[in-house]
Amino acid sequence: MIVDLFSGPRGWSEGLRPLGLADIGLELDWDAARTSQAAGHLTIQCDVTQYPTTPFAGRATGAIGSPVCTPFSTAGKQGGVLDLPLVYQAVHDLAHGRDTRAQLKAACKDDKSILAAEPMRWLYDLRPEWACLEQVPAVLPLWQQYAGILREWGYSVWCGILNAADYGLPQTRRRAILIASRVRRVTAPDPTHGENTEMDLFGTVRLPWVSMADAIGLEPGLRINTRGDRKTQGGNEFPCDRPSWALTEKARSWWVLRQGKRSNATVRRLDQPAGTLVAGHARHDYHWIKVDGRDDLEKRPLLLSEAAVLQGFRHGHPFHGSESKRFLQIANAVPPLLAAHVVSAATGIPMPAPAPVEVAA
Repeated sequence: MIVDLFSGPRGWSEGLRPLGLADIGLELDWDAARTSQAAGHLTIQCDVTQYPTTPFAGRATGAIGSPVCTPFSTAGKQGGVLDLPLVYQAVHDLAHGRDTRAQLKAACKDDKSILAAEPMRWLYDLRPEWACLEQVPAVLPLWQQYAGILREWGYSVWCGILNAADYGLPQTRRRAILIASRVRRVTAPDPTHGENTEMDLFGTVRLPWVSMADAIGLEPGLRINTRGDRKTQGGNEFPCDRPSWALTEKARSWWVLRQGKRSNATVRRLDQPAGTLVAGHARHDYHWIKVDGRDDLEKRPLLLSEAAVLQGFRHGHPFHGSESKRFLQIANAVPPLLAAHVVSAATGIPMPAPAPVEVAA
């Protein structure tokens, strides 16, 4: 049995499937729970913080969890960063059998901050063979506290920052990861991709990062001229689905994905991975833009189906709820491919051969 805390639309669970594993998810949000059930995953709709650990005691071999990240995300007010001393205290107390969550929560600037301590309650009670946790990079110091405690309990632990693009996701999503096992030595999963095709010290060749063009199924061989639709000749041609040798401010008629409304918003070309999909933005804050020099020729919002593929979900994953709720589920989820690599490192179950790139409808 594997227990999945804050299971959401089941990014962890979709990552477990190619490893031959399945989990039981605990999720409070109604729409995310409906998504989970429609995708065929066993789900208990409940408040994780109030649900008893007793039904899982002595039965759980694994535990995975992604506590709510909004208090710590750079897209929010980051009240959780200021609350970290209180969360540290909650983790310490839970690790010693004392539940002080209610008192410490009352002192937090963001009442969701204390949720990052919740996995420790389950780890203390269940002592599973292995565990994997995920959160935004700002939570890494907390995972390091978890790591110290777990090592005292006899676990082998690795924690650090992983970039999902290094594991085949068409998105440069960086996340703080904790991997622990009390039955085998663990370390970070070996990257399969790199910013460029490269060879590591052992002679293993990494594939180049997967681009948005690859993921969303841009027509192979499509080329764009830097002079765009102008009648005069000249300019250079660039392939949309392959890396280009250079793009300057004079380049014309190029599709990019702009993520956010601010002047410093992330802008990525089609031949690159997307930037991190952030739940703090609405889906309509993400636009495909055809640029002509410094002018925007065309613009349309990122489709939900495209966002899901950029997050690594299989085509047709049955997201439920309003458009904003579905995008929130997508942007908050653990990318299934990253989840698979992390759980593989925790369990020793080898990753299957890479599947063809999922293409958005």
